[in-house]
Amino acid sequence: MNNVRPKADVAIVGLGWCGSLIAEELTRAGLNVVAIERGPWFETATDFPPSVDTDELRWDTRRSMLLPPAVETTTFRNNITQKALPSRDWNLNELGYNVGGSGTHWAGMAWRFTPFDLQPYTQTIERYGKKQIADGLILQDWGVTYDELEPFYDRFEKIAGVSGKAGRLNGKTIPDGNPFEGNRSSEYPLPPLEGMRLTDLFRDAAKSLGQHPFMVPAGQASRAYVNPLGVRMGPCTYCGYCLYYGCGNFSKSSPNACVIPALMQRENFTVLTDSAVVRVNKAEDGKTVTGVTYVDRNKKEWEQPAGIVILSAFQMQNVRLLLLSKIGKPYDPVSKTGVVGRAYSFQTVAGASLFFEDENLNQFIGAGALSQQVDDFNGDNFDHSNLGFIGGAGILVVARGARPIGNADALPPGTPRWGKEWKKAYTHAFQNGTFIFGQGTSYSHEDYYLDLDPEYKDNNGNPLLRVTFDYNENDRRAAKFIEEKSVEIGKAMGAKIVLGTNSASGHYSPYNFASDHTIGGAVMGTDPKTSVLNRYQQSWDAHNLFVLGASSFPNNAGYNPTGTIGALSLWTAKAILEQYMKNPGPLVKV
Repeated sequence: MNNVRPKADVAIVGLGWCGSLIAEELTRAGLNVVAIERGPWFETATDFPPSVDTDELRWDTRRSMLLPPAVETTTFRNNITQKALPSRDWNLNELGYNVGGSGTHWAGMAWRFTPFDLQPYTQTIERYGKKQIADGLILQDWGVTYDELEPFYDRFEKIAGVSGKAGRLNGKTIPDGNPFEGNRSSEYPLPPLEGMRLTDLFRDAAKSLGQHPFMVPAGQASRAYVNPLGVRMGPCTYCGYCLYYGCGNFSKSSPNACVIPALMQRENFTVLTDSAVVRVNKAEDGKTVTGVTYVDRNKKEWEQPAGIVILSAFQMQNVRLLLLSKIGKPYDPVSKTGVVGRAYSFQTVAGASLFFEDENLNQFIGAGALSQQVDDFNGDNFDHSNLGFIGGAGILVVARGARPIGNADALPPGTPRWGKEWKKAYTHAFQNGTFIFGQGTSYSHEDYYLDLDPEYKDNNGNPLLRVTFDYNENDRRAAKFIEEKSVEIGKAMGAKIVLGTNSASGHYSPYNFASDHTIGGAVMGTDPKTSVLNRYQQSWDAHNLFVLGASSFPNNAGYNPTGTIGALSLWTAKAILEQYMKNPGPLVKV
């Protein structure tokens, strides 16, 4: 018989950005909340001081902050005719493994999705007609519009201390901002980060081509800052240790720095660490859930009863828990029926590698989101007529900080693998080598999905998640287009060598580090036949179950997902407090 904990008002699975944001909202309203995190507790001051944080071998090479594949991994295949095999080494599915989740080690690009990204079906049909949608492509609206989410984007940016420059503010276009963004109700809480030589080169080249460059909104504080929760952040020192690292300066936007310090002061909040949730428990009638079952660090099984359950783990873990718990109908790629695991997508990444002759890029300094970008070819910001695809990419350069180990392979073609000539080329490339990165949209396809593997299991005896995915034709056409645009910008920057790159030119593999933004599988929408969740991220099948995170996204935009994850979490928190708590039940009638 399971050990049973006292019943909570709310049980939250995963304490990353989603879990911490919604826990802060719900506990502030007086609800008793228990968060269950499979990873350990991390304390910024002791786990990430500047003397420890700058350890590339530990954090970057050995990925000490990520969930080890030996603890949990996925199996993978490109199509249903193949046998899926486990990923046994580090790959692009970079799951967090600590309090703070992936929000602890992320790079910090804090985007809003555009109005088009949230209504791709409606806006594509209105502009081009159905002929623009490739065969098999899954294209559906989210059920929530940009205008509805805008106040929640605004609050997330203020909590996270985002640095940036508005491009569209109260209906007006603002110089040096992004003219293609959705309208904003207020300026960013902090001014943009300082530019570097690389961002200046890109800016000037893009302008010469008639494009509209701007500094990327960054989850690094450009100034000292106190957020609305009373948490203090220090100014970024441009050390360059952001992606895969914590931040001992309290400068990087993360749950650890921005939310959890306030949350831990609440007597009605409890966090259980080193505890892996293995299923959501259903009521006898199957119409609601009663809590979750988890395994603690001593392999002891516990039950956490709760009035509301919120899944806010990594995207793939959310989908796996739904499948393990038998909540919702699994997707069948043959009959095209079912919803759990359906509409999985990744990201199309294309760009160019650049090598200058006599530059000084000074790549020993930087920040995870210190970038200059153009959105002229992102989303539906350009005319797609006769191009044969929808979507595009934000095209950018990243002055992230080049570290000695990781940068050792960023060398021109023909460079020897060792010896004097390798050292000479590496020395030169450190100041002269860089890349243009096209972070592309991705739209789901009916052939690609997530389900439980019939053969491989984890150490608790539960099936691993199986990923069936390859780039679809829309992906490939969009990526080729972005590759060509990136090469054009690289040449305008004056690089001696410009080599186009395109992740979608071959088959997808989890070992190709094109991006780590996996999306979907438990998506939101307006129809229970094509979505797992309604517009409030509430389960169609169990009204007291909510699922937060990138698993909710029906498609991927040409941006990082974190800002939208945060906004949707706050949107759902408001719906729970103002609607569900007053009248428990489905918030959307069908």
